[in-house]
Amino acid sequence: MSEVIKSISVDGREIKLTIGRFAPQAGGCVLIESGETSVLVTATRSSGREGIDFLPLLVDYEERLYAAGRVPGGFLRREGRPPEKATLTCRLIDRPMRPLFPNWLRDDLQIVATTISMDEQVPPDVLAVTGASVATLLAKIPFKGPMAAVRVGLVGDDFIINPTYEEISEGELDLVVAGSPDGVIMVEAGANEVAEQDMIEAIDFGYEVVCDLIKAQKELIAELGIEQVEEAAPETDPTLENFVQERVTDPVKEVLARFEKDKNVRDAALDEIKESVKVAIDELPETDPVQVAAVENPKAIGKVFKSITKTLMRRQVVEDKVRVDGRKLDEVRPISCNVGVLPQRVHGSGLFNRGLTQVLSIATLGTPGDAQEMDDLHPDSQKRYLHHYNFPPYSVGETRPMRSPGRREVGHGALAERALLPMLPSKEEFPYVLRVVSEVLSSNGSTSMGSVCGSTLSLMDAGVPLAKPVSGAAMGLIKEGDEVRVLTDIQGIEDFLGDMDFKVAGTADGITALQMDMKITGLSMKVIAEAIHQAKPARLHILDKMLATIDSPRKTMSPYAPRLLTIKIDPEQIGMIIGPGGKTIKGITEETGAKIDIEDDGRVTISAVDEKAASRARQIIAGMTRKLAAGDVFLGKVTRIIPIGAFVEIAPSKEGMIHISQLADYRVGKVEDEVTVGDEVVVKIRELDNRGRINLTRLGIHPEEAAAARAGGSES
Repeated sequence: MSEVIKSISVDGREIKLTIGRFAPQAGGCVLIESGETSVLVTATRSSGREGIDFLPLLVDYEERLYAAGRVPGGFLRREGRPPEKATLTCRLIDRPMRPLFPNWLRDDLQIVATTISMDEQVPPDVLAVTGASVATLLAKIPFKGPMAAVRVGLVGDDFIINPTYEEISEGELDLVVAGSPDGVIMVEAGANEVAEQDMIEAIDFGYEVVCDLIKAQKELIAELGIEQVEEAAPETDPTLENFVQERVTDPVKEVLARFEKDKNVRDAALDEIKESVKVAIDELPETDPVQVAAVENPKAIGKVFKSITKTLMRRQVVEDKVRVDGRKLDEVRPISCNVGVLPQRVHGSGLFNRGLTQVLSIATLGTPGDAQEMDDLHPDSQKRYLHHYNFPPYSVGETRPMRSPGRREVGHGALAERALLPMLPSKEEFPYVLRVVSEVLSSNGSTSMGSVCGSTLSLMDAGVPLAKPVSGAAMGLIKEGDEVRVLTDIQGIEDFLGDMDFKVAGTADGITALQMDMKITGLSMKVIAEAIHQAKPARLHILDKMLATIDSPRKTMSPYAPRLLTIKIDPEQIGMIIGPGGKTIKGITEETGAKIDIEDDGRVTISAVDEKAASRARQIIAGMTRKLAAGDVFLGKVTRIIPIGAFVEIAPSKEGMIHISQLADYRVGKVEDEVTVGDEVVVKIRELDNRGRINLTRLGIHPEEAAAARAGGSES
């Protein structure tokens, strides 16, 4: 293919597509650029593997530090395990792409997006999402696109399309909207208590621009003479399907109509029906077409059974407006909350139950040195709030090897992190680094929103002064033709067999996080608005239950949490505090047992479980960095004696001399008659001479000044 360059104007900012220049052996390739940010995106298809009964789509997003003119750290000096933001970008690409591939497709598909240049102004993630659609069209893979994504920011009262990093940090909203010709297909947002109606308008605003990008992609492939591929689904023999359907339809309908609230009881009844069909097929002659079909495709029975269960469950919701557990469409499952469920060795804990979903969240208060260093392309260099989400197999009654967190765990953790972030105290108000770990102990729908609620409980239990508590609810959808039913607080079967998982988190006053994923090819703004509005009373109901357990952050922290004290010094004094080879700061740490973190702006944070140790370290540093003036009073220690006076250390590395005439208000014969080495004495600076020497006196010190100095401070 000859080189083609197409420019698209998006809200005054140019997006450039370069096709036919790079990666000629990939199925399809596009270099998508905005500003000086460039993302190379490829899509490739290869023959399917034997026995695959799902869509084997693999999405990879790669960051190269050369894109920002940087050399990777570490011993190997090359990129290693993908950073968290790279994993989240993989998910951002995968989630709107996956529903647009035919559900019968079994060929291996791989989309690879690589950021090869970045100007630290234009985020590459939404470019990668749109680029994935272009590359797929160029690869002539069956695809119900085009698809595109944009970011929407809110600065003041104005929505901005594809804001810069600076505009995102200064604004109230960071929203990504992806859509297809059929409607919105994915939403991802972090917000600072944005009202429901404003969020709806922002999504609508973003989708209008998405439609422009979709139109541009259609024009592009028309110019290139490429037609969208529409492959027919492979034909299947209905013999086995009819056999299973005749035997399970009525029993499954009966189980679903019992409105069984216990998931385990319902699942056991459905498993029994499925097993009875397998037994019936096994009893057929080996030459029977049904037996032959079952042997040739062992997974076919389960697939057909799932399809029948899905149809009946959805029909019951659409026609009867009753869910499988008997709830109304807008009803939340029973809620219970507890705090302080673990000993105070952990700094805060919260247990959140919604139906059969149970999440235990544990909050840890760390020192500034515990902040996570970010080694990626993005401007943020540190994270001081971390949320980690764990989903062990026992939470769904299964067994499997325990591995490191996968993309799902990383994504759910990031969503809960984003939901709480706007409500956290500032670094100046509360200098702790915060880590919350949410352990999913039982799962039956929306553990990510359970993690949001559990995190709020654990942080309040730890004494973190949240601006407001945050709760969350997950909304679902059943769409059959023109009939649409929005479901509040979906459980596992409704997520598994439904069309949407729409998570909404926020405070009583607005939304702080959104995440919407679809299994259909798009959704109208009318339905999205209905889901957002329906989520609010559910959020508030859950929030009331949480506040009935703990209505404000605890006033005191765990005795095992570090106590932090801060002091601001002149940045030029940092070297003095550290000392040659770190000798001085190590000495302070060894003497007091406190941990000391120093930032480039001169902020010193001192931490210790023992508050007295932290106070002592602060006193030492304050003394070292204090700008001395005549009249200042100190409690010092005599370090050496000479015939004409005594030297006194008034702060680490700072000594002054008391002349023998200033030791007492009477004539002193020998210095040793008044002081000895090691004595603690209260002294006042009498003079700072032009050579920087400190002349001290014991005369003329007011009793209150002496008392303050002995108490650990000093008065001037």
